[in-house]
Amino acid sequence: MADYWNHNSAYHPWLIPIATQHCGDVLDVGCGEGLLAQRLAPVSRSVHAIDPDPSALRRACDRLAPQRTVTVEQVDFEAFDAGDSRFDVITFVASLHHMELRESLLKARQLLRPSGEIAVVGLSANKTPGDWLWSAACLPAVRMGSWLHAETRDIGVPVAEARESLREIRHIVGDVLPGAVVRRGLYYRYLLRWRKP
Repeated sequence: MADYWNHNSAYHPWLIPIATQHCGDVLDVGCGEGLLAQRLAPVSRSVHAIDPDPSALRRACDRLAPQRTVTVEQVDFEAFDAGDSRFDVITFVASLHHMELRESLLKARQLLRPSGEIAVVGLSANKTPGDWLWSAACLPAVRMGSWLHAETRDIGVPVAEARESLREIRHIVGDVLPGAVVRRGLYYRYLLRWRKP
């Protein structure tokens, strides 16, 4: 599959400058069919892309075969063993809601080098009136963006419904990643960024 645009890849331009600032080693958690890893490779020393879905990983391997600094591994983040490796940037794009939030953030924090960053493009559940109002207010811009960019909705990767509301996510993030910035984005996404002291 060539380049495409959807509500996740729309945030690649937010992630790539973060990796560029570090020019280091990136862990892409839930890499899907590898588009983000492909885009991160030119600005990173190495990219380790992981995903549990065998179909997505086959396509990621095809996409990333020319990238000598990218490795691809079929594994759940929960079972991922980095050994002694540590990372400068860890990305989660529409993957964190497939996992246990607190445990996954704790593990990601442990896998970061000092001054490394966690960057999340996440999904949250609409549970409060404010959540629903924000989603409704975004709808015209979401539809316009999808039309202008000829959105590719289905890229053949597993999807899941978000469980936690943004309020619940902020509460857990505040416990695990003090000082993290969590903000709403368009396309029914939130953005989380945290730098390890």
